[in-house]
Formats: sequence, structure tokens, C-alpha cells
Amino acid sequence: MRQALSFVAVLAALLSGCATTTSNPESNTPSASLSGSAGMPPPLADLSPAQAPDRKGAPLAALASGQAASAPVPVDPLNADQPVDTQSAAAQEDLWVRIRAGFGMPDLDNDLVHKQEQFYASKPDYIQRMVDRGSRYLYHVVSEIQKRHMPTELALLPFVESAFNPHAVSTAQASGMWQFVPATGKTFALKQNVFRDDRRDVLASTRAALDYLQKLYGMFNDWQLALAAYNWGEGSVQKAIKRNEAAGLPTDYDSLRMPVETRNYVPKLQAIKNIVAHPEQFAVALPPLQNHPYFLSVPLDRDIDVDLAAKLAGVSMEEFRQLNPQVNKPVMLAAGTDQVLLPYDAAAKFVSNIQQYQGQLASWTAWVAPRTLRPADAAKMVGMDEDDLRRVNRIPAKMLVKSGSTLLVPRSANRMADVSAEVADSGMIALAPDVPPLRKVWFKAGRKGESVADVARRYKVSASQVAQWNKTSASGRFKSGSSYVVYLPTKAAAVAVARADDDREEAGRGKSPASASRKSGAQTHARATKVVADATPAKKDSRNSSRKTRAVETRSSKTASAAGKPSAKSSVRVAQR
Repeated sequence: MRQALSFVAVLAALLSGCATTTSNPESNTPSASLSGSAGMPPPLADLSPAQAPDRKGAPLAALASGQAASAPVPVDPLNADQPVDTQSAAAQEDLWVRIRAGFGMPDLDNDLVHKQEQFYASKPDYIQRMVDRGSRYLYHVVSEIQKRHMPTELALLPFVESAFNPHAVSTAQASGMWQFVPATGKTFALKQNVFRDDRRDVLASTRAALDYLQKLYGMFNDWQLALAAYNWGEGSVQKAIKRNEAAGLPTDYDSLRMPVETRNYVPKLQAIKNIVAHPEQFAVALPPLQNHPYFLSVPLDRDIDVDLAAKLAGVSMEEFRQLNPQVNKPVMLAAGTDQVLLPYDAAAKFVSNIQQYQGQLASWTAWVAPRTLRPADAAKMVGMDEDDLRRVNRIPAKMLVKSGSTLLVPRSANRMADVSAEVADSGMIALAPDVPPLRKVWFKAGRKGESVADVARRYKVSASQVAQWNKTSASGRFKSGSSYVVYLPTKAAAVAVARADDDREEAGRGKSPASASRKSGAQTHARATKVVADATPAKKDSRNSSRKTRAVETRSSKTASAAGKPSAKSSVRVAQR
């Protein structure tokens, strides 16, 4: 513990001597990375071997409880075993120089490229915002690309995809700065669950994007076609190539027939490449970017609230979420997200502060619904306000939480353990409409018959539903005395039965069923003849075969005159549990 504390003390002392920090809490712009004037801490190579970083460090539980353990220390996620170099000549070099030196794709020169050049050059504020965001990630992306010996033009691709916004979501539900749709993200091992979406994860999405681009280049042996496939899909590009081959046409990118978006995709990247290569030709000023990591990685061995992690690191929530955009909930689960990315100096501050923190690291945990529940019932089971449960788990009104769903709930005395790896990796929430149970009610049409539309209006359902239930058309009619079925909520079905009973009783007293209906306020000329309990249109009548049935049948003779003699026959059959 003494050695780990010594490391933190030395690193904190080194950082305290810096004139400015790498992160400005009042701005989304990392000032040191853009200005090039702020000094960075001395390299970790200056520390003794006994103080060198350990990849995983000690469990945060031990730190929080004060037990003797080595502290988790920040590391460069690119090179966990190498010290972070911020002082050499290479580290002080402008990152744009490194990017330009790695260009390796053949240039595209056409009217579409010139049009995109004019678009970007006319929007210097837009370029500045993209660079401000991208400055956090470009060193990491460039380093990963060069490790794979790929052309550095690819480091500019997130400018085209998302303007380097890791929270970007397209209309096709593509997400993250590399814009993965859900299915492709899963293909490249990007976890997507209730707690996190790795399509937004800075490290994971970059790895997946480069994996995908390498695969596409292997398929087409052409970077422009590979980029078209990244945007349009490899199957679509292959079909376009086959069409041209069959027609005896060239099969290069410029010759293929493709959607407008894909047609402009490579020209956009080429335009950005041209501006980066010669910004002075376009009257664009690119702020210098330092050629060393903007962020470091701190291992997480315990669940921790997002707002607490940001507070311990001394960074704004905006800055924290820009570096850790994959987090879906107000808590980070160590079993699913085993590291947190922080600006260089903030990482050291986090390590120092978490050792001194004595409170509870996480106030939230996961709870798996044992059965299908209404949110109010789930909230009662976990001791939580229903509105809070709905808000934090994004449960809309009139929805049920299905069995097996994973909900975020407050920690309690009997729910203190960190979330397991199984739940952290696969936790999902499934919802279903909360509709009242329907009962199947049979009616008989009146003397003049009834139209499907009349029945639909009477029971406040659609004509298409009535037609579907009775296997007829929405414009059809029910003949006098014929039976038809309507599915009603339990209460409405009970009212229908009660009105039929009133008809029976009034008929026995010599009054017509029509006058009984008027007396009870009913607007129907039909009679309920049978109610089948707890049924829905999708369920077969055989479900009621095991239920006990109580049949009540009453008969009355037809009305012979206006003197009050019984006028009709009616019967009511109620199936009960």
C-alpha cells in the first residue's frame, strides 16, 4: 500500500506543477490539446520501477474500506505496458503532421469532391466544432490505425460519419462516432444491453470499425470500394460490381451505380483529407493537436455511480460522458465496463480521491423481475417510487414489465453486492401493453338486424375488429336473430349480462325488452346470450373447457298484443371460473 500511495503522491505532485490542465470544466473544448501551449506532466518513465503502473490495480472495495491494497493506477489503453510519453520531440509534434504522413489512399478528383470542399471550407465554425470533439479521440484512433498498417485517412472517417460525436444516432438507428447499426455492432462483438451500448464506447467501437474496414478491404482490395461497402453494405457493392461486369463496364468506385448518400460518401472523406493536407488553400485554420494520449484508462473493480466518478475525477459530467459515452444508466458496472477513461491529470486525481473516499460507491444495482408485473407492483417490491422506477428505466405509461427484465433499482440492505457479469452483459428489458383482460360476449341481432358499423360504434371498437371477430366484412350486416360476438373488458361484459337480466325480468312482467333497455340507459337492441370469462380474440374457446359453467336460462313467450304480454325469447349463458 505504501508503494501505491507513493506512486499517487509522486504523480499528484508532478501534476500539481502544471500551469494548466488538459480539461476545462467550463467548456467542452480540451484546452491543452487544442492550444498546444499548455505543459503536460512529466512522463511516467521518470517514476521508479516500484512505482510503475499496474494494469488492473487493486479492488476498489479495498480502497473504499481502507484495507491494505495496491491502488488502481491509470494506464495508456493503447500500450498498457509502456510509459506515457509526453515530453519527447515526437510527443510535442503536431498530430496533424503525423496524420498527413500516413495518407495512403489513391485520391479521388471529381466535381463531387470539389462541391464537398466548398461546403466544408464555407463552414469554419463547423470544422472547429468537429476538431474540438475529435481532439479527444484522434490520437487513439491514429495510433490504432498505424498499429494495423492502415492508411491514416481512416482516422478522418468519423468526421464524415458523426462529426466525431460519440452520442450521434442516425434515423437508421446507427450509433456512435463510427455509426454502427445494431446488427453490425453485434457481428463485431459490440455489446448492447440495458446498461451499456458499446457502439458508443470509444475503445470498443474503434476496434470494431477497424476490424470491419480491414475485412472489407480484404474483400475488394480497394479502399474506395471498401468505404462504399462500409456505408452501403458489402452485399450491395458486390451486386453493383456484378451488374457492371455483366454490362462490360468498369467496376471502380466512380463507375458503380449507387445511392446518393454512398455516391457522396468517399468525396466527403476526400474533401476533408484535402483540407487537412493543405488547410491554407481553403483558408481554414486547424488548431494544433498534441501527439500523445488525451485520456488514460483507470481500472474499475467495483460498481460506481457516474456522478460520483466524475466528482472524484474533478471533471464535468459533459466531459466524463464524452469519454465514457457507452454508459446507459447512472451507474457503471465493473463486471461490464471494467475501465473508465479520464483526461490525463483527472485520472491521477481520481486514483488519489477514491482512496480517501469512505462512502458507498454505488447507490444503484440491478434487479431481475421474477414475473410479469405492472410498474407499480415492481416499484413496491423493490421499495421505490413508481415514477422514479419508470423514469430511470424508461418505462412508458400503460406498459407491463415482462418476466426476466432487468431493472435498475436502489441498493438496499439485502441488495448490496455488485452486479454479476451475467446480468451486466445480458441484462435487457422487455415490455408489453398493459391491457385489461377481455371477455367474449355473444349477442343476438334485433328484429331489423344490425350493421357491423352500428355494433362497432355501440361498443367503442373498430368495425374491422368486429368484422374480424365474426369473419365478415366491415360493411356487412347481421341478420335478425343471428348471433355475433364482441370482446369487451370485464366490467363492460358484466354490464351487458346485467342488462340482459333486466330484459328477462321486465319481459316476465309483461314489458318489452326495448322499454327495459331504455329504462336502464342501454343503447343496444341486441341481447347478451353468452359470456365467456377471461378470453381474448387470440385465444381459443377450448381454454374454457376446464371451467365450471353455471347456465341460467329464462324463457318468455312472444308478445301477442300491446297489452303487456311477453314479446320475445332471450337466454344468457355465463361461463365462470
